[in-house]
Amino acid sequence: MQIINDTSAMIPEPCVATIGFFDGVHTGHRYLIQQVKEIAAAKGLRSALVTFPVHPRKVMNATYHPELLTTPEEKINLLAGTGVDYCLMLDFTPDISRLTAKEFMTQVLKERYQVRYLVIGYDHRFGHNRSEDFDDYVRYGQELGMEVILAQAYSNNEMTVSSSAIRHLLLEGDVSEAANCLGYHFFLNGTVVNGYHVGRKIGFPTANLCVNDSEKLVPADGVYAVNVFLGEAKHTGMLSIGYRPTLNNGLDRSIEVHIFHFDADIYDQPMRISFIRRTRPELKFDSIEELIEQLHKDEAEITAILSLQ
Repeated sequence: MQIINDTSAMIPEPCVATIGFFDGVHTGHRYLIQQVKEIAAAKGLRSALVTFPVHPRKVMNATYHPELLTTPEEKINLLAGTGVDYCLMLDFTPDISRLTAKEFMTQVLKERYQVRYLVIGYDHRFGHNRSEDFDDYVRYGQELGMEVILAQAYSNNEMTVSSSAIRHLLLEGDVSEAANCLGYHFFLNGTVVNGYHVGRKIGFPTANLCVNDSEKLVPADGVYAVNVFLGEAKHTGMLSIGYRPTLNNGLDRSIEVHIFHFDADIYDQPMRISFIRRTRPELKFDSIEELIEQLHKDEAEITAILSLQ
């Protein structure tokens, strides 16, 4: 996949394209991208995605916190795995936001990106105030020599898959259903940092994760069965997200993982956490002894869950 941004001297070849932010690059996105690739192959053209490095709403409102399913780098890596030819990174600016749909199709899609066929998601709208619809896009396309095609909608027979629906699942702690919608297990990338070292004193040493991007969504508080990636090595573990109420942690929300059968110094090293299942909410216990007893139960339950992978 070739990445072309606003500062690139490269001009893409004539292409079949679609537009979107593609946060999470979920199963619905992949279904749309597959349609773009099939049309491109049939027409003998390149396939392309027009996307944005920064969420458009954040450009218009600096206080907006998007809670991303994927950071920009993670999104690019996932899009590269789809086999699309071009990723056209468009800086969404106030000037871009003021373009009508026809102006956007003319100045950006046709003149800048050489789009010959535009595939529109079933619920996607663009242009200033999103006041125009698919029939308008078709009419503008005919005037520009650009065919506009309505994509088939994706359904997993249970729910409409969207980035916002997946965010809701994760904020409820339902990482299993989120994985069904994403097509992969949700993950957090970060760096191992120093914690309070209480876990080691009670027999459950933990690695504390500082997430690389503050805009990345963190799932609901609770205990999770997870896979842990340190470099090329994969481990299993149980992870806790929350405020450690039994230990009076105050307002400091932590993400800490106890890696099974592991004892090494990994401070300041990169770590990825991949979420498999949430097993319980965060609880406050009356004593450290009760907490330790529960942690042993958690370990047994999560070991059984991860053994079925």
